[in-house]
Amino acid sequence: MIVHRRALAGVLRSAKRSHLVSNSARCGSSVCNGLPARAGGAAVRHDEAALSRRATGGSLVPQSSSFATSRPYAATPGHNPLGAPASFSSAAEAADDDDDDEAANSANYTIQRRQGIRNVAIVAHVDHGKTTLVDELLKVASSSSAATEDAPSQDSIGSSEGPGKESEGERLMDSGELEKERGITITSKVTRLDYASSSGRHEPCIINVVDTPGHADFAGEVDRILSTVDGVVLVVDAGEGPKSQTKYVLSRALSLGLVPIVVLNKADRPESLGRLEGGETELELMELFESLGATEAQMEYRTLFGSARSGWITEDVDVATEMAKRGEADGASSMTGLLDAILDDIPAPSVHWYGENTKSVENAAKGIEEFENEPFSMTATTVGYDSYLGRTCTGRVYSGKITSGDSITLLKRQDEDAEDVSAAGGPRSEVSGVFANRGVSRVPLEPAVAHAGDIVTLTGVPESMKVGDTLTSTDNAVPGPVDTPPLVPPTLSCLFGANNGPLSGREGTIVASSQVRARLISETDNNVTLNVEMSESDAEKTVVLGRGELQIGILVEQMRREGFEMIITPPQIMTTICPTTGNKMEPYEEVVVDVDAEYSGTVVNALTGSRKGVLVEMMDDSQGKTRLKFEVPSRGLLGFGPEIATATRGTAVMHHCYIEDREYAGVMSNGSDRGKLISNETGKATLFALESLQARGTLFVEPGDMVYPGMVVGENAKNNDLEVNPVRAKATNNMRTVNKDEKLYLAAPTKRSVEELIGYMSEDEVIEVTPLSVRLRKLELDAGVRERAARSKKKQLESLKQNAKGGGKKR
Repeated sequence: MIVHRRALAGVLRSAKRSHLVSNSARCGSSVCNGLPARAGGAAVRHDEAALSRRATGGSLVPQSSSFATSRPYAATPGHNPLGAPASFSSAAEAADDDDDDEAANSANYTIQRRQGIRNVAIVAHVDHGKTTLVDELLKVASSSSAATEDAPSQDSIGSSEGPGKESEGERLMDSGELEKERGITITSKVTRLDYASSSGRHEPCIINVVDTPGHADFAGEVDRILSTVDGVVLVVDAGEGPKSQTKYVLSRALSLGLVPIVVLNKADRPESLGRLEGGETELELMELFESLGATEAQMEYRTLFGSARSGWITEDVDVATEMAKRGEADGASSMTGLLDAILDDIPAPSVHWYGENTKSVENAAKGIEEFENEPFSMTATTVGYDSYLGRTCTGRVYSGKITSGDSITLLKRQDEDAEDVSAAGGPRSEVSGVFANRGVSRVPLEPAVAHAGDIVTLTGVPESMKVGDTLTSTDNAVPGPVDTPPLVPPTLSCLFGANNGPLSGREGTIVASSQVRARLISETDNNVTLNVEMSESDAEKTVVLGRGELQIGILVEQMRREGFEMIITPPQIMTTICPTTGNKMEPYEEVVVDVDAEYSGTVVNALTGSRKGVLVEMMDDSQGKTRLKFEVPSRGLLGFGPEIATATRGTAVMHHCYIEDREYAGVMSNGSDRGKLISNETGKATLFALESLQARGTLFVEPGDMVYPGMVVGENAKNNDLEVNPVRAKATNNMRTVNKDEKLYLAAPTKRSVEELIGYMSEDEVIEVTPLSVRLRKLELDAGVRERAARSKKKQLESLKQNAKGGGKKR
């Protein structure tokens, strides 16, 4: 059955528009508008007959999708500068090949394919199950390699202990200490699978799988890794549908021309059953693809249904619903179904061919022996340092081959305004080892050689190597560095400095500002979305520019575990000046909040009031939940997470991602002007003092904590700061009182993480971080100086108000 996907998306938007009009009357918003229909679009084939039956048989649900916005992303479908994406249509394939050849010829190379390998990234919104999916792929590939008689012993997954050892356990790829503690993926990781299909349709193949973060603050990890792959597996929670980060990662993948495969995960959960039977999640995905400008070939993506935790997958939605109802069904297979789909749909890696000028033909992929004499080139997606092997670099080989002992030259990444870079004057070194990542282990390749299309780790690279730089052979160099896609700019900045508080040096071992700055600069080698600059106002401080509170918080947590002491100032949102209008611009973000229906008004009031947000969509479901979508200035989100979690009793789940820069929204209040309880004495907090202070507000310290003048020990119930004495002890004399034997009770103090404090602190406060403690204190510790500054600020505000009133009377 033929399904017009673009036309179907237009029908869905028409139903959505009428649904949103009724919602706008209920929520009092005049900005809930649907998307205008996109022009063009041809009929394409859809493999899921069940969806075709539901969509064309009159059972289309007028359910509004959460992702049809009136301002789609700026990303538009283009061609991967690293190679032509494979298409499912032969006509589209030929057109893509022509375009790629034209672009490649200008760079003195053509695009070819290398057989026997696939490079694919697993992308998803946070907590949609991509890391668990990678774990299952590791187990399946390990079993297939063990069952293949001609598989070389060194290619078994894991170590020499046998296949499958590395794949045991849960969330294997989340190997970092903080990743295990928080249950999230922070950095992108590559693992190499040796897969032999049991169906016999494919020859044994190498599959490089990249696990990527799902949180918006770490989206830069996704940006840098997508340039190394030729397709993506988009994992979506079948019960939740696409979310904000789903939209971001998909827009980036489509703009690079990558081939998508969709996996609707967690299909065996009860909440997924209704959405699978009604086709709601699939229709939302269809509309999301269409709104992001997917090409006709990309619109014809394959959809799989499965459960990564249970280890099954299927292409039949009826089988998936049967599994959700009964827990078993005929037709569901192991994760081999996904690996076979990757071999079927994801093209062989595109490589740069500097030899004879031949057109790229998908069915004529070249063998590794044909790349022997080609010039070697490789870009870095991850750099590091090994105490035994020296500087390391992980990336994709784009042309030629590399072996241990080869001489290589570094080509710096070429910026738009930079001059041409040649291999003549770059630093040189000798490769000491060629490694592949299997699971979380780095295993040397035997023999130590990598060819075009491989994703490997090299050791012995130049010390100045950074992410985005190119390595080439010294004797047979490429003409210039390989182009890499640009990254989304940072949205906020913080000042880092040495701890200058009274307790400086007592808990940490690294306290100097120069050491803090050196550590921050070294972080930028691998963390490509983090920028570090010298402070113009204070030579002892360093400006750190990042993508969000969580990214800054993770960095601070890593540093404190290394023994650093430091202070962090309140975040400042990055603003720019529009070159056309000269107006001040600031970043805006799309915010999606899922909350119980009874608290939807609380969320709307919190974001559309002083935080200057705009409600663009409101949708209810049958389970008593409401999904709200806003467009909010980034500075309006500072400290919003903990605040709304408290206001909704923990029922609100918020996700956000960057949209674009828009005109400055003016002065706003984000709740950071709360009154604080400030200590005026030095010593250890006592139960006697804190028991009397808890009536004044919420406490942040407990008995025995060290405090000092200027340290914030709690939040005042009123809007003004209050000096208190948290170290006061009960009088020890022989006077008897009525309350002498009264037992004291103290509520548990409120403890906040670094990222929560970044959004919570006021403009005159700083966070003091040590390996053992995280404290909030005033920037100026002297109470007299703070009082005079407060009076001066009050006078300035009154003067501004008077001037405003006078100007209004004159008009």
